Amino acid sequence: MTGTSQSTIARLEDLVGRMTLAEKVGQLNLLQPHRFTDLEEKIRNGQVGGVFGVLNPADIERYQRVARHESRLGIPLLVGNDVIHGYRTVFPIPLAEACTWDPGLLEQAAQVAAREAAANGTDWIFAPMVDICREPRWGRVAEGAGEDPYLGSVIAAARVRGFQSIEGIAACPKHYVAYGAVEAGRDYNSVDVSERALRDVYLPPFKAAFDAGAETVMSSFNDIAGVAATINHFTLRTILREEWGWPGVVVSDYTAIAELIEHGVAADLRDAARLSLLAGVDMDMQSEAYDRHLVALVSEGAVPLDLVDEAVRRVLRLKFQLGLFERERLDQGRAESALLTEEAREVALRVAHESLVLLKNDGDALPLTPNARVALVGELADSRKDMLGCWSHTGRAEDAETILDGLSARLGSRLEYVASEVTAAVAAARTADAVVSVVGETADLSGEAHCRAHLGLPGQQAALLEALAETGKPLVVVLATGRPLAIPRVVEQATALVLAWHPGIRAGRAVADVLFGDVNPSGRLAITFPRTEGQIPIYYAHKSTGRPAEGQGTLQFDVPFRSTYLDEPNAPLFPFGFGLSYTRFAYSDLEIESPITDRVVACANVRNVGGRAATEVAQLYVRDLVASITRPVRELKAFERITLQPGESRQVRFDVPVASLGFTGLDMRYQVEPGEFRLWIGSDSASGLEGSFRI
Repeated sequence: MTGTSQSTIARLEDLVGRMTLAEKVGQLNLLQPHRFTDLEEKIRNGQVGGVFGVLNPADIERYQRVARHESRLGIPLLVGNDVIHGYRTVFPIPLAEACTWDPGLLEQAAQVAAREAAANGTDWIFAPMVDICREPRWGRVAEGAGEDPYLGSVIAAARVRGFQSIEGIAACPKHYVAYGAVEAGRDYNSVDVSERALRDVYLPPFKAAFDAGAETVMSSFNDIAGVAATINHFTLRTILREEWGWPGVVVSDYTAIAELIEHGVAADLRDAARLSLLAGVDMDMQSEAYDRHLVALVSEGAVPLDLVDEAVRRVLRLKFQLGLFERERLDQGRAESALLTEEAREVALRVAHESLVLLKNDGDALPLTPNARVALVGELADSRKDMLGCWSHTGRAEDAETILDGLSARLGSRLEYVASEVTAAVAAARTADAVVSVVGETADLSGEAHCRAHLGLPGQQAALLEALAETGKPLVVVLATGRPLAIPRVVEQATALVLAWHPGIRAGRAVADVLFGDVNPSGRLAITFPRTEGQIPIYYAHKSTGRPAEGQGTLQFDVPFRSTYLDEPNAPLFPFGFGLSYTRFAYSDLEIESPITDRVVACANVRNVGGRAATEVAQLYVRDLVASITRPVRELKAFERITLQPGESRQVRFDVPVASLGFTGLDMRYQVEPGEFRLWIGSDSASGLEGSFRI
């Protein structure tokens, strides 16, 4: 019990010593109250260790009162909730947040969310989602930080620090592990990745979250190479407990233990309970497998009592660390006043500002001039609910600013809005100086169990854009979406393209500030945009192959027998790390300091060669040129946000540990091999100044 005081250990051991086996099992049972008519009786009998999905402080207080004062041992409940991108103050979806490349800001956002959740009685946050995802068809891509293990690790740690900076809150990184690699982009589907991919790609963000102090973790729904994550001894015990020595609580995902029956690896619920506890799942979310069968399994010798005691100690330790035994009653009046404060709204606005990504801006179509006559087109422009995104059930649509709100405040009578009728939209465009068309996905087209096989614009939006483009007026497309879309035709048609994602409650103000130039966009893609679904999975850190493409951006009929398509370039629509601003940046004077011992120090000058102050995200990538294992063509190893005035130049200096340049070797151990490396410093994963060094 590392990090636990001796007095707490003594209290814990005294409590465990007084518990019956049934009461121990009860601490491992996590239930959603509205599914049970007899919940309070279960709590009174010591059959419940925690509840989740409870948002009413009065209900939480009632359940805790029963647990503390009417159960034999008076053990309080854990109260868990999904707080994915905000509580009442809804922030941009996590994938959008990742495009800020601003971990300090995301730590603040997580802190705001945790403060609001705690004020309402939540003490366990089922977030952050740290799954690496290179599969935009998967609906849950919206919930994570994108495709890159390094960026994902930095953001995972920041979010955990933010959540747990609020007293009495535990974070729960999810979904352990490799859930983002589901086949065909279908939720809950199988995953078949190598142990090396697990260790080098999918596990690092979890390790970063644990190093940042995460107290719990949620196992995932999927199987990994045939072994369900819920009963995966290798990931849950060998790696988590033995290699990493992590002491926290493992909770199953919703009914995941019961779903072992459908997986075909458990004969019945009893078998599922046995397998899960043996593998290392401490708490059963909603399946009631432990509650119904664990006492008998222990009594029969099928499950060692020591394993039950270990799990119970972890759960009780968490409750002691969160201060649940000493916590006073909720102040329900204070709870409401803690929500949606002006400070929280300002943080939400800043996150929204920094998450917007300018993908195209031909002829300086943006920023819009203040006196322009603008035709605003698209149903999403006037949708409050859709601006909140896929995990916003604790928010309220009325709190959100629409894009129509934001532009109306700027333009007044110079703005004409048309929702979707093509004839009216074309008529409005012809009398306008510029057209702003808001297109993309509604919030319910992404998120859990909302996967898509086709990643174009839904409905009649493509036809609407065709008609608007034919007017010849400057066409500014604002893309509201929960995932990367395959929209090469939209890119062709748009004079300017702003990726807004689902930007949360401050959507209207944030988009307006960027369109009119009050805020210079600084978002950079945390995930690659494909040209077509046929390229998926597509990500920047791919392998070279033995027959690499010689020109990523062009078709290669004249270069046969290469790793290319006949009908599409290999290159993505937009690469990882990409993003424009209303100025330009020039990189020069790359230097790699020598000799290299335990650090690689690389510097470059970045100059703002445009006419506006702007923020650049300088990025450093490396490639191990010759290794015992094939290595990616580039890997992100460092980045820095810098703000420069017009004409200003600054040196960025990256100090990269040599230990971070390794990989899982032939013996499945992490190692850094000596040899030549290539290095780039630039503005995205497809460009940059190039140098080399040797380790």
